[in-house]
Order: sequence, then structure tokens, then C-alpha cells
Amino acid sequence: MLADFDDACEKIGLQLNPTKTMFMRNGWVPKAPFSLNRTTISECSSYVYPGRELNMMDDLAPELGRSKRAAWGAYKSC
Repeated sequence: MLADFDDACEKIGLQLNPTKTMFMRNGWVPKAPFSLNRTTISECSSYVYPGRELNMMDDLAPELGRSKRAAWGAYKSC
């Protein structure tokens, strides 16, 4: 699937950066290496996507803590 996406990107002049590309795995997927053009793609357990921390454990504690710190930072800077 990733190879198909990479091929589609190349057709319109875009290129995936395998050193910056990462993936998350849920509990239903077996642990196996994930690669693109013989380059292993790194796995991450969470990432921040426009204002919200996402993780595969559906754990809101890190996001709530991050939001609280951001709110206090904004309040203290006023």
C-alpha cells in the first residue's frame, strides 16, 4: 500500500522522505518490519497532529497534560 502511494506521488512530482516517514501500529497488526524501497520505516507510539496528540492506545492522559501545559503557558505569557 505504501509502495502504491509512493508511485502515485512520483507521478505528480512528489517524493516521500523515508527518513521522516513514520507509522503507528495498532494491536491487530503483527510486529513485522515495514519498509519502502529497501529502507526501513520507523515506528512511533504517538505524534501531535494539528493541536492534538494521537496514540494507538487511545490514552487521553498525555493529550490532556499537553493541553494543560499549553494553556498555562499562554496564560502566563499575557
